[in-house]
Amino acid sequence: MTAPAGRYVASERGNASDAAGAVILAACAVWSLISAAGRDTRPEGVLLALLAVAAGFACGRICGTLLPVVAASAAALAALGMALVSRHGMLGATAAADITPGHTGAAAALLVLAAGSACCAAAAADRASLRVPLRLLALGAACAALTLGSVFGFLAALGVLLCSLAATRMRHRLLGLAGLGLVAGLMVGLSWAVAEDALPEGLAVSLEGPLTRNRVLLWQDAVEMTKANPLLGVGPDRFGELSPTARESLRSDGKPHSAPLQQAAEQGVIGVALLGTAFGWLLYVLWRSPRTTAVVLTAGAALTALAALAVVGNALSFTPVTAGAGLLAGLASARRPVGEDAG
Repeated sequence: MTAPAGRYVASERGNASDAAGAVILAACAVWSLISAAGRDTRPEGVLLALLAVAAGFACGRICGTLLPVVAASAAALAALGMALVSRHGMLGATAAADITPGHTGAAAALLVLAAGSACCAAAAADRASLRVPLRLLALGAACAALTLGSVFGFLAALGVLLCSLAATRMRHRLLGLAGLGLVAGLMVGLSWAVAEDALPEGLAVSLEGPLTRNRVLLWQDAVEMTKANPLLGVGPDRFGELSPTARESLRSDGKPHSAPLQQAAEQGVIGVALLGTAFGWLLYVLWRSPRTTAVVLTAGAALTALAALAVVGNALSFTPVTAGAGLLAGLASARRPVGEDAG
């Protein structure tokens, strides 16, 4: 009676977390429509991103229950292949420009997801002979980021691989997930501090180099819009037409290249709160996952690395990235494979 009871409790917790996720994603969709009401806005990009996350999550749950290692490996190869062929632009972009610097960030995000999926497959594999090639695949994804010119993407993917190796020795996932959430929060706070010019001069100058002056000016425009419209924001997809920096930039994609700052500018503080709640829900789902701690923390590290890339870029403006994030979360939180004994 003990094992069935345990599975029943886990199932009930999983259903509750799934219901909470549905409510959060629905709230994000509704708020985007509220912030767009009565103005010439385009909330379709936000709605498409939410749909991609939900679809990817559902697909990950199904595939992860049936063939966890195969599904994660296939996801890693698909993300790697898509990133490598994206030199001439990535499909699924919601930005208006044809080829923008954001495509490099999106490709780096896909490589981070590829590394995370490969490491999740390695952590879930029963045979040690499979783990080495899967982790080499993750290392290859990290090195591929250098060929795309993304040092930050390389460091993020390599960090996922190192976190995955460390996760094999961890037994308490809550502490690890809390630390990952703290890292994401610090990244958001740092980006806001850069936009507000609130950092010490030396640190601000050192950060402005890799970020570029143009991006810092875009962030400052986003902060100004947030202060002028703190509740509703200026409306979805209106940043480009209202930002002086974006209008004066050549081949601008109309994005501030920071997901939280874009959310704040276009949907106000409530939009930012909903974005943060959605990320927190993903970490909560991983905490409640029946998968091993190694799989859970590996997926959490990959999603946190993706969040870090989204703080300094517009990776979430690309449907393959948002769908991939949902897919990875679904794979890492899927129920045990059919026929596997919980004991």
